[in-house]
Amino acid sequence: MTKVFVHGNPETSAIWSLVVAELARRDIDDVVLLSPPGFGAPTPTGWDATQTSYTQWLIQQLENIGGPIDLVGHDWGAGHTYGVVATRPDLLRSWAADCGGLLDPEYIWHDNARVWQTLGAGEEAIDGFINMTASDKVAVLMSLGMTHDIAHDVGSALNTEMARCILALYRSAAQPAMKSLGERLSTTQQPRGLVIIPTEDHFPGTPQMAANTADACGAKTVTLQGLGHWWMIADPILAADVLTQHWQK
Repeated sequence: MTKVFVHGNPETSAIWSLVVAELARRDIDDVVLLSPPGFGAPTPTGWDATQTSYTQWLIQQLENIGGPIDLVGHDWGAGHTYGVVATRPDLLRSWAADCGGLLDPEYIWHDNARVWQTLGAGEEAIDGFINMTASDKVAVLMSLGMTHDIAHDVGSALNTEMARCILALYRSAAQPAMKSLGERLSTTQQPRGLVIIPTEDHFPGTPQMAANTADACGAKTVTLQGLGHWWMIADPILAADVLTQHWQK
């Protein structure tokens, strides 16, 4: 069974490096890491970087891989995962994703997202981030929970094209876009799902919002007490435990 991991913003596939190494120690090595266009991977000509385009991109990637797939998504990678589950559940054997609260009907985008969704203010904010020195980027990312090596890899990918994609993606996902995706997900016959809930990740709303999403689509939940947004970096052994138990059920 191929394990496919897809990351989010502002990230590269390096965020999975520690958990992938832990899975390899358990002889799980049929792993594919997918980087969405603009986020550690080149963008195709004319790429509009909208939520719908990223869902279609991921569907195409999964079709190319073929076979039974266990899909794992984080941050916007989770958003793209939910989009696939709501559109092409037949491509998957199972799915696991965090950020379930994004789909709750009461979810309001976090402060940074609302700035990025604002014309002018978003460009100013994102330019300030990508124009920092390399060492400052690493320092900021480490302060948010990345290791030095992962922060260095991610920081090197923070460029003008990623900035463009961030703005376009978040603007395409302004409410009621996420609420609508949640409604579609709740009416889809889907494979076995798992919503991962790190209690200290406040970007995608509250743990209860994530649990509500899981309930609405018939998925299981796992609560990662005390872990934040980059739970797979903070505790890769626990992350591998959670995923392997999910895959074995």
